[in-house]
Amino acid sequence: MKADRPLKIAIVAGEESGDVLGADIIQALKRMTGREVQLAGIGGRHLQALGLTPLFEGSEIALMGLSAVVRDLPRLMRRISQTASAVVADQPDCLITIDSPDFSLRVARKVRAANPSIPIVHYVCPSVWAWRPGRATAMKPYVDHILCILPFEVKELSRLNGPPGTYVGHRLAHDPGVLGAARAQSLPRDLSGDGVKTLLVLPGSRRGEVSRLIGPFGETVSALRARGHRLRLLLPTVPHVADLVRTSVARWDEKPEIILDPERKWQAFGKADAALIASGTVSLELALSGVPMISCYRLDPVMRVVQKMVTVWSAALPNLIADKAVVPEHYNQYVRPRYLARQLESLFSDTAYRTWQKDGFAEVARRMATDRPSGEIAAGVVLRCMKKAP
Repeated sequence: MKADRPLKIAIVAGEESGDVLGADIIQALKRMTGREVQLAGIGGRHLQALGLTPLFEGSEIALMGLSAVVRDLPRLMRRISQTASAVVADQPDCLITIDSPDFSLRVARKVRAANPSIPIVHYVCPSVWAWRPGRATAMKPYVDHILCILPFEVKELSRLNGPPGTYVGHRLAHDPGVLGAARAQSLPRDLSGDGVKTLLVLPGSRRGEVSRLIGPFGETVSALRARGHRLRLLLPTVPHVADLVRTSVARWDEKPEIILDPERKWQAFGKADAALIASGTVSLELALSGVPMISCYRLDPVMRVVQKMVTVWSAALPNLIADKAVVPEHYNQYVRPRYLARQLESLFSDTAYRTWQKDGFAEVARRMATDRPSGEIAAGVVLRCMKKAP
């Protein structure tokens, strides 16, 4: 690799979040090497702003899931072959695949088979620690390094005999919205007496999640009111489920304030005394913001079959990172509104339960901290892999 020519990087990023991560790496590579970077592959608006002309729209990858694979397998397999052939023909200095493992790792395997000299780095470790652990060993022949966004994943990859990994940090640990909410949560607040309590209600970002949880969450609010609590309800949501949320909460005893603006969402996180949530990445957002929470989930019938393959001890990311049960979890038939109400009211005041969560969140933040931005750490790994290439 001559130092006077541009770096040639092939990249596969379908999801919006992966597109952002990819753009961070490319910008860091430019800063660290002082060289231009020529891009090829798949990406969204952030990578396109850096010069990528995508082979096709990244949304085709983002739609991949169990139902999408069953419905549209022939087209997806053609896209995988098309992407791998284009990468091999371009002869890049490195292939970076980002998240979307059902698509991107199939591309990586085909590229390695066609040209073993191309270094391959995968960003965002597949959840081998949660289910289908055999995927870790399966990746080893065609992935040279994995960039991990959760601190425990490096050890899990080693335990499962997977590719080497490096913890590069998580974007949420440096997110301005999270940091602002955390500052607001750190300020003194009066938790004594029977004043109005601010409750965040987060029933999920998918229609199925919302449909299964919005009813029990409304019943929990009713149970809190029946027990004498005065509430201010804040419900941040996303546009594609906003109408379903509005229709569903119209039947609640007390109507929540529905929030769509991202900046106002973080302001709500800063004001909240506690949160009732659908299990997911939002649990990590809340933990890093310092908001005590109760986590719930109800699986659809298909996913209840898949649930038998899960090997991890908790589904809440704060619990896995802290390595202790910080956030209480309630699933399926155990999503019981009157029980949830009693747990929430123990978070409304200055209790040992609330302190336990707050201390646990501080441990989560400590374990997730990095001394440099994640894009810079990730770019360093990419450069080392390129130097090792034949």
